[in-house]
Amino acid sequence: MPKDELKIGNKIFQSRLIVGSGKYKDFTTTKEATLVSGSQIITVAVRRVNITNPNEENLLDYFKDTSIKFLPNSAGCVNADEAITLFRLVKEAVGIDFIKLEIIGDTQKTLYPDVIETLKACEILSKEGFCILAYTNDDPIIAKKLEEVGAAAIMPLAAPIGSGLGIQNRYNITFIKEAVSIPVIVDAGVGCASDAAIAMELGADAVLTNTAIAMAQNPVMMAEAMKYAVIAGRKSFLSGRIEKKKYASPSSPTFGLAKL
Repeated sequence: MPKDELKIGNKIFQSRLIVGSGKYKDFTTTKEATLVSGSQIITVAVRRVNITNPNEENLLDYFKDTSIKFLPNSAGCVNADEAITLFRLVKEAVGIDFIKLEIIGDTQKTLYPDVIETLKACEILSKEGFCILAYTNDDPIIAKKLEEVGAAAIMPLAAPIGSGLGIQNRYNITFIKEAVSIPVIVDAGVGCASDAAIAMELGADAVLTNTAIAMAQNPVMMAEAMKYAVIAGRKSFLSGRIEKKKYASPSSPTFGLAKL
C-alpha cells in the first residue's frame, strides 16, 4: 500500500496536522506541544510572533534543532497590499516562500476573511513563486477561484477564529473538496480533538489548529490528542463508513437461529 502523504505544492509531509504558535504562555511550551503533536508545520503570525529579528527572542531559535517547517501567515493584514508587502519582507529576511495568506475583512467581531483581497494577493504572490495556503470562508466558488489564481491549498474556516465551535457547515467542506483538486485544510474553529477527527472524516486533507491546543488547560496533552484524532479521522475516511439506515440492523446473522 502506498504511503498516505500530504503534498502541498512540491512539499511532502507525513503528518496531516498543522499547528499554530500563538497564545502560548512561552516559546518553550510552544515547542513542547508542537513536537508532541507530531506536526511538521507550525504557522506563525509574523506581525505578532518574532521570526525575523535576530536581536530579540526569536521562535526560530527554539526550533533550529528540529525539522519542523515554518509557515508564516499574514494575520493582522486587512488588504492585499499589506499582505504582499509582508511576505516579500519575510522572504527577503529569512528566505521563506511557503506561506499562509490570511486577510481579515471584519477585524472587530467575526474575523471573517476578505475574499476579494485574498484573491488579489494570491494571484500576485503566486506569480512571484510563493507556495500559498489560502485562508478563506467555506465557499466552494471562492475556493475554486483561489485554485485558479495559483493557491497550493485551500484553508476554509470551520467556524470563526478561536471560537472553538467546531465544524458548523459540514456540507460546505465536502462541496469544497469536490470543487478543487488541491489540498483542503480545515482551519479555524476547532475546539477539541473530536472536531479534528470529524474534519478528517469529511475528507479534509489536513487540519490546522492553534487556540484549541494553546488555550487548553494542558496544552501538551491536547496537542497529543489532536495528533491521534487526525490520524483516526483520516483512517476512518479511507476505510469508508457504513451506510446510514433509518432502522436497526442486527449485527449478527438472523438465519439458522436455533428455536428455543
